[in-house]
Amino acid sequence: MQEFQAMEVKNKCVEWIRNFFEENGKGCNCIIGISGGKDSSVVAALCVEALGKDRVIGVLMPDGKQPDIDMAEKLVKFLGIAGMTVNIAPVVRTVTQGVQDAIAKDISVQAAVNLPARLRMAVLYAVSQSENGRVANTCNLSEDWVGYSTRYGDSVGDFSPLSDLTVTEVKLIGRAAGLPAEFIEKTPSDGLCGKSDEDQLGFTYEVLDRYIRTGKIEDAAVKERIDGLHARNLFKLRLMPKFTL
Repeated sequence: MQEFQAMEVKNKCVEWIRNFFEENGKGCNCIIGISGGKDSSVVAALCVEALGKDRVIGVLMPDGKQPDIDMAEKLVKFLGIAGMTVNIAPVVRTVTQGVQDAIAKDISVQAAVNLPARLRMAVLYAVSQSENGRVANTCNLSEDWVGYSTRYGDSVGDFSPLSDLTVTEVKLIGRAAGLPAEFIEKTPSDGLCGKSDEDQLGFTYEVLDRYIRTGKIEDAAVKERIDGLHARNLFKLRLMPKFTL
């Protein structure tokens, strides 16, 4: 397999972002949810390079007190972009209680995990529509491959710079974009359930990325799990089915 040319791909992605805004939002701002993790950090850095720091707005959305919020604040300061914080805890509590009252039982564990992600996207679009913006999607190919995103939460946006790039490639692009290692090598987590991405998936991104790009994998059980997740979650990447006449 040909060696990944990080700088070349980074430059092409920056140009693609510029073209997107030229065609779909001339003069608009980029609105991006900042978690302090590699994906939002890399997307923010690419958008700053493409549009200039004055057209990138970072939105921090802790659910109450977020232990790693300092990383998101550091990124905003490092890039020199405008930042704002919207704490989603009150609305998460209100919606959770409202649903539980309506169904007369606790919401499911999965619903509790996904609700904050969906509310965060609602916040991003509220900011976007108020600040002449376009919302950046921060998902990568590795996460999308196994369905590790919340439908109508972090899986959506107006443009997606990283959705054809694996986690390994995203990290390389982050380095090419000049981001410090602390933003690139932070242990990936959804920031919602207290577990790392790899803990929840049951395999490492290194193994997944190699399988995606080369088809090679040694552990049969892990291959079966990856293939199963991919098949079950393909619906997240497709348009909503519709009845046609």
